[in-house]
Amino acid sequence: MFMADGGAVRAVEAGTSAHFWEPGSQILWRYRENAGAHFHIARPVTVVRDDEDLLAVWLAPGTECVRPVLADGTPVHAEPLESRYTKPRSVRRDRWFGTGVLKLARPGLPWSVWLFWEPGWRFKNWYVNLEEPLTRWAGGVDSEDHFLDITVDPDRGWQWRDEDEFAQAQRDGLMGPDLAEQVRSAGRSAVEVIRAWGPPFSDDWPDWRPDPSWTVPLLPEDWDRTPAHLSS
Repeated sequence: MFMADGGAVRAVEAGTSAHFWEPGSQILWRYRENAGAHFHIARPVTVVRDDEDLLAVWLAPGTECVRPVLADGTPVHAEPLESRYTKPRSVRRDRWFGTGVLKLARPGLPWSVWLFWEPGWRFKNWYVNLEEPLTRWAGGVDSEDHFLDITVDPDRGWQWRDEDEFAQAQRDGLMGPDLAEQVRSAGRSAVEVIRAWGPPFSDDWPDWRPDPSWTVPLLPEDWDRTPAHLSS
């Protein structure tokens, strides 16, 4: 089990399958490949908060992660969009570059919100990652990315991101019409939260800082193992 201190998990209610991780626990945040069953993104993170309302985790600078690449080693985003999703792929172990990322996810929502900072802890922006609602298991959480994203600036301005990738994924058969409409609907719901300036945008997360005693989590060798899922 991939957790700090040998397993800091607490049951929410006696007799239920819901479990929360204690702050400081180290877990995996993973994404399955689109229209596939294998994992192609795995990021060891440290739990900041985990309860019935929110899972918050910290992706520390320099963390060893797994990311997708083309079979010949070419970075995915270096490939032209027209062939980006049709060429054979592999995965590569690599380090998270730049500053760290705080990831926030509410149970059952089809998106998570990521916070980015410039060097020196100058807040940069929020990033709404549209995705399948997180599924929890003993060692972390799993999802599938849905291509379309939203960035939100400190002045509350927002804009869609990766609309070209979202359209290309549909052309290449990675996402059918029903799922695409669900993703658009999720995006519209996220925009409503942004316009109303609801949580987590209205919260004080930009002022949050990681515990200096936390160590950088290690990427386990079995990062791609198939888990027995606990709950969504």
